[in-house]
Amino acid sequence: MKALILAAGLGTRLMPLTSTTPKALVKVNGMTLLEITVRKLAAAGFNEIIVNVHHHANQVIDFLNGFLIPGTYIAISDETEQLLDTGGAILKARWFLDGKEPFLVHNVDVISNTSLHQLHSDHINRRALATLSVMERQTRRYFLFDRDLRLCGWTDTSTGETRWVDKPDPEAKKLAFSGIHMISPEIFNVLEEKGRFSVIDSYLKLAPAFPVYGSAEEGLTWFDLGKPEQIDVVSK
Repeated sequence: MKALILAAGLGTRLMPLTSTTPKALVKVNGMTLLEITVRKLAAAGFNEIIVNVHHHANQVIDFLNGFLIPGTYIAISDETEQLLDTGGAILKARWFLDGKEPFLVHNVDVISNTSLHQLHSDHINRRALATLSVMERQTRRYFLFDRDLRLCGWTDTSTGETRWVDKPDPEAKKLAFSGIHMISPEIFNVLEEKGRFSVIDSYLKLAPAFPVYGSAEEGLTWFDLGKPEQIDVVSK
């Protein structure tokens, strides 16, 4: 199975750690975030992995050149000329990800015990275009889902902005995105955006015509390691 690890971010929230080191190579308990993610994916059967790079790209490339998991192939998607955001990164890596099977997209700064097998199973069973790993937790931005966990909107509670896929659903459930999603390669045939763009906007645009779902698990442990204090918490 194939996967894209989003590792090209500038890591501005992790400054000063990322002034000379890319976010992907920041260490937690002696292991880089990138190695933690690759090992998690490989253990779940994702043995064809592509990693996008931008900030201190050569350091990430050098690390991967010296890193080996038997049976796992790792490629590079070079975004050094332009950082493409999530949607643009997926589109640029089409040459690697496109095929007959769904592929996984995983943020490098997320550590969790999310079941990638369950996410994959939910995606296949629903014949979804995309399936988003979501959970109940406090945050600013939420995806909104109907009773069948089909995407019906998005909201930013800090600004009050709400975007509905179709008509407003007063019973919509607010769930936080985990930075992990399964995508069917059919998405490459329906994406209209080019260059730098967020796949979140694409999901909201495509959801009226294509099945985009959430996959929620109970009792997840999840960390977004975007700030130094969050690294410290996980390292204890």
